[in-house]
Amino acid sequence: MRSPLAPGVRFFSSFSRDSWYRSCALFLTFLSYTAYHLSRKPISIVKNELHRNCSMVIRPVDLNITDNETWCDWAPFDQDNYQTLYGILDNSFLVAYAIGMFFSGIFGERLPLRYYLSCGMLLSGLFTSLFGLGYYWNIHSIWYYAFIQAMNGLVQTTGWPSVVTCVGNWFGKGKRGFIMGVWNSHTSVGNILGSLIAGAFVSTAWGLSFIVPGLIITSTGVLCFFFLVEKPEDVNCVPPQHHQEGTEREPLLHSTTITEGTSTASVTDEEHTQAISFCGALSIPGVVEFSLCLLFAKLVSYTFLYWLPLYISNVAHFDAKAAGDMSTLFDVGGILGGIAAGVVSDYSGGRATTCCAMLLLAAPMLFLYNYVGQTSIATTVVMLLVCGGLVNGPYALITTAVSADLGTHESLQGNSRALSTVTAIIDGTGSIGAAIGPLLAGLISPTGWNNVFYMLISADVLACLFLSRLMYKEVRGWCSRT
Repeated sequence: MRSPLAPGVRFFSSFSRDSWYRSCALFLTFLSYTAYHLSRKPISIVKNELHRNCSMVIRPVDLNITDNETWCDWAPFDQDNYQTLYGILDNSFLVAYAIGMFFSGIFGERLPLRYYLSCGMLLSGLFTSLFGLGYYWNIHSIWYYAFIQAMNGLVQTTGWPSVVTCVGNWFGKGKRGFIMGVWNSHTSVGNILGSLIAGAFVSTAWGLSFIVPGLIITSTGVLCFFFLVEKPEDVNCVPPQHHQEGTEREPLLHSTTITEGTSTASVTDEEHTQAISFCGALSIPGVVEFSLCLLFAKLVSYTFLYWLPLYISNVAHFDAKAAGDMSTLFDVGGILGGIAAGVVSDYSGGRATTCCAMLLLAAPMLFLYNYVGQTSIATTVVMLLVCGGLVNGPYALITTAVSADLGTHESLQGNSRALSTVTAIIDGTGSIGAAIGPLLAGLISPTGWNNVFYMLISADVLACLFLSRLMYKEVRGWCSRT
């Protein structure tokens, strides 16, 4: 008598070949962008170590220093203008990232994604490690650290268009909001891991807070080079359906006129392989509105990313490690918010309405967090989770499901090479806000943290206003169907 298959074997054999490749692509892109965000986070944790209150630190007996106020600081951040220097570091990365993102999508459409992504991760690991090596090489020049940040910002633009394009190639529109909502938790998972890893070394040797994440993203890049599959067609899998059959196509991107003797099939094949232009991508309905909305949504999100640990340290009087650990709750809320936004938008079919609702709720919650968020540990935990979900939910939805929807819009007539450019335009515009937010926080924070939060609340309201036309269109469509 032949024994039945083992339960584990039966479980694995129940999945089709397509499902295995699809899951592998989803896992590798998740791992890749987790490593990207993991390598960005250390700077916000290390800030508290570069400039400290030295009167509260026990000085070694064998240290002969005359300046008792700044002996424990790392020059050049030992001066009164340290917040301005922090702003230079943040904006060196973010401005380079914003500029590079507009070109990254163009390169991403014309180069093999596997090579493009892997090279970007290897270079990002190099520059992240070089920042940390400044500690061991005893470098005290602000321009060295600013240059490393700028170069890291440029090479990190390889990540987002590549991973979104890859996932968009493997998954259709059906449950894209939920799948990408879960998948987009890589942003928050990377931030959490980056905070914990950087926090483990920040008080002893802050150089390792950068070197260890640099090694992690480098090894992940090697993994992607050997195992990532860009498109289902590369391994003879069935490509997904990006829009409903029979859906009316809007003639926004006019196809080439077919002259006598030219077959329709040849023109269609040419359109499917030809990369879309920058202006052509902008003409897709919704790209401009969602791009401008993301500019202000990302302004809020990245201000929290770079300044939340310092805010908690200053207001709640936590040390650098405790403030970094507490700030991870904002990212935990971001995971839940991204998944919730994807599920609601899938069920309702209203991407813009979902974003607007969360942005409108985020504004009063930010106000409450500033005024009552530090009254107790329990209040801080709850407020950080709620604010993280409402702030990062729309940001996650726009950069994933919305970008993939627009990059595979019916008006493109099946052109699969538009997704990278559309993703780069949306995220590039958002990255302008990501650069402006921390800069404004650095300029405004000396006048009081209240003013920083008023700026963030105003940005949330403006983000909602840019989606008002699309939200009205969605609501009108629901009413007409009812």
